[in-house]
Amino acid sequence: MSTPTPSTTIPDDIAKLSFEEALGQLESLVRQLEQGQVGLDDAIASYERGAALKRHCADKLRAAEERIEKITLNADGRPTATPTEIE
Repeated sequence: MSTPTPSTTIPDDIAKLSFEEALGQLESLVRQLEQGQVGLDDAIASYERGAALKRHCADKLRAAEERIEKITLNADGRPTATPTEIE
């Protein structure tokens, strides 16, 4: 197993956020950057935090997708759950 590199490690404060909280923070950072009213150092820090928030959101979505099950009827006509294949 490989050790996470700093570019793939999600800070603890972000890891504790729900998907909705992380997405809200990401949207706020994007708005601030689009307005162009932050200095270069702050813009770089915001970009790095935004990248971590994006990774966290993607991880949360991937985990949710893995939990989704497809409900089908078996040969007896009874419902059964099978994991959904997600591309």
